[in-house]
Amino acid sequence: MTPTEKIWHNGRFIRWEEAKIHVLSHVVNYGTSVFEGIRCYSTPAGPAIFRLNEHVRRMLNSAKIYRMEDIGYTAATLAEAMKELVRVNKMDACYLRPIVLRGYGEIGVNGLKNPIDVYIACWEWGKYLGDEAAAEGVDVCVSSWTRLAPNTLPALAKAGANYMNSQLIKMEALVNGYSEGIALDAAGHVCEGSGENIFVVQDGKILTPPLGASVLPGITRDSVIALAGGLGIPVVETIVPRELLYIADEVFFSGTAAEITPIRSVDRITVGKGRRGPVAEQLQKEFFGIIHGSKPDRFGWLSPVHAGQTAMAK
Repeated sequence: MTPTEKIWHNGRFIRWEEAKIHVLSHVVNYGTSVFEGIRCYSTPAGPAIFRLNEHVRRMLNSAKIYRMEDIGYTAATLAEAMKELVRVNKMDACYLRPIVLRGYGEIGVNGLKNPIDVYIACWEWGKYLGDEAAAEGVDVCVSSWTRLAPNTLPALAKAGANYMNSQLIKMEALVNGYSEGIALDAAGHVCEGSGENIFVVQDGKILTPPLGASVLPGITRDSVIALAGGLGIPVVETIVPRELLYIADEVFFSGTAAEITPIRSVDRITVGKGRRGPVAEQLQKEFFGIIHGSKPDRFGWLSPVHAGQTAMAK
């Protein structure tokens, strides 16, 4: 990670090196944070943040679920702070990480009396699963770790504590020679990756696990569904059995970091032709065309960073 100059903290800009918390902060001891991962893309008209308002809304929803109802800043203020952070750091493209956490105060499981801190950082971040993954695909395994069961931790919240489960899935996959792991839900059905939603293509249809299967309501997941609709490809939210991963025509991930990444094998079983399939390729062309400004932003997904900037080049 290459540091940028400034980080936004509770309404003001501080130097990257000053963004520190106490070792006894509630978040350090009990994992009490909610956060987002957001991409700012370089377009011919200037930098633009992808689905900024949706990301902010999801973070505020996550905070509400964890009883951090009033973090002290409106959605509009947070959205503008992210644009300003990109401007202040003179970034053309970057990854944004807003995080809401319970800070230093009382020690104990109850964090209701602890202060709430809000930070926003940004930095350069390339392809999460590798530069060649978008075309060649990645090799994944079904994890031995089950995804969060209903009524344990809320899967609809993007919370730091949830990612302890994700870490186990990711580390297990890496030490066994895979790029990523796919977790099953408590009922044994396909859920998601450690940090990605998953789609399965069979007989011209796209299948994806429903929110009730302990999946995070991904912003890129929603974008894929919208793009598929525009291409006339039916999408069905349904329970996906594990074995369907092996016999599907295509399988691919979606996520802010992963964007749209094909899966070429699952548990050493080749998926389709062992590389990106035609459905994933169509979706990639639409997705990258919009975010890089070569196609019209017909969904209104890009928030220009600079005043007077349009979302797409003329």
